Amino acid sequence: MPSTLENSDKPCDTGTPIAAISTEFPSFDFNTVSPEYPSKEGRWAFSVAAITQRGRDCRQWLKSRPEKVIAVVTHSGFLRLGVSHTKYANADYRVFDFADDTSDELVEWESTEHQGGGMGKSEKGTAYTRGSDFRHERRKGTAEAKGALGEVDEEVPG
Repeated sequence: MPSTLENSDKPCDTGTPIAAISTEFPSFDFNTVSPEYPSKEGRWAFSVAAITQRGRDCRQWLKSRPEKVIAVVTHSGFLRLGVSHTKYANADYRVFDFADDTSDELVEWESTEHQGGGMGKSEKGTAYTRGSDFRHERRKGTAEAKGALGEVDEEVPG
């Protein structure tokens, strides 16, 4: 599920090109990896619009799966900003269902919501965008920013 890549364009959040990593892991089949990987442009960009769309794509892909239970292991930043808009401590987990058959909206199980994640180490409540989340992007009330992450009217220093 490539849409779950980490958000930022920092070196620690950017993967190794397939040409390089395939020599280290010759028995692994990289054919299903997007040819765009590890780009941080377009749909992979570190922007409100790109991360919102990737989150939506992720939820829609999950909803389309025939399995009843799916574990998604990825980066907390992407989950927080793109997928569930909840907070995650390192290595913690949360459990969700889809709100209904027609929506990709997630509803968290009471057990993880009230406890602060499955291990009880995550902050409770909705995760909102912080100034440091998109410091390279100036957002002036765009539809993406208002609809998904709240409105920011000032440029955030880098």
